[in-house]
Amino acid sequence: MASSVAQNFIRSGKKIVAIGRNYAEHAKELNNALPKEPFFFLKPTTSYLLSGGKLEIPRGIVAHHEVELGFIIGKTGRDISQANAEDYIAGYTLAVDMTARNLQDKVKKQGLPWSAAKGFDGFTPISQTFIPKHLIPDPHNLRLSLKINNEIKQNGSTSDMIFRIPRLIEHVSSIMTLEEGDLVLTGTPSGVGSVIPGDRVECLLTDETGKTLATLEFDAVLRQGGFEFQP
Repeated sequence: MASSVAQNFIRSGKKIVAIGRNYAEHAKELNNALPKEPFFFLKPTTSYLLSGGKLEIPRGIVAHHEVELGFIIGKTGRDISQANAEDYIAGYTLAVDMTARNLQDKVKKQGLPWSAAKGFDGFTPISQTFIPKHLIPDPHNLRLSLKINNEIKQNGSTSDMIFRIPRLIEHVSSIMTLEEGDLVLTGTPSGVGSVIPGDRVECLLTDETGKTLATLEFDAVLRQGGFEFQP
């Protein structure tokens, strides 16, 4: 579908729900324990950056890329069962959950919230493509990849998710209502690392046959003004 569809859910959605540690190898590379149930954090919708845009990295920030499959909520629901979860999905998109890793590490050590580390403007790049759910019969059999300056950094399969999408919907909706237009990010495979000003980032979502479903690309630049990280 046209990019206007992606722009519509950006305008209408009220929140971005990002699932953490949903791939075992990613949790391992960050020395994090595997979760016993899904956990998530929220990102502001002001962090959206449509493919083709420029990612502004604040001064002093070590910015890490995390390529992810996202799905868009098609109708509002609360306490949704796994059996009915698919009814609430409108479609899918490709996204990158950017993280200010040094800021996150600093505040975690202090026992403080880390919303700022995930919430900078532009820290949720997404593809221009909205993929209706009927075009993806099995979202747990897709491949996510990310290149920086033509070098592969992440290349993983959604089959490696610890918690599958119906379980994610059940869990999140048992805590807060999922509303039409909300975006849920499903976690990232291993291989996360730094994006620095001057980098060109290209991401790809393909199906089991290798067919391209969505692309996402952006250039990283240094933000002028605003926040500056203080160690």
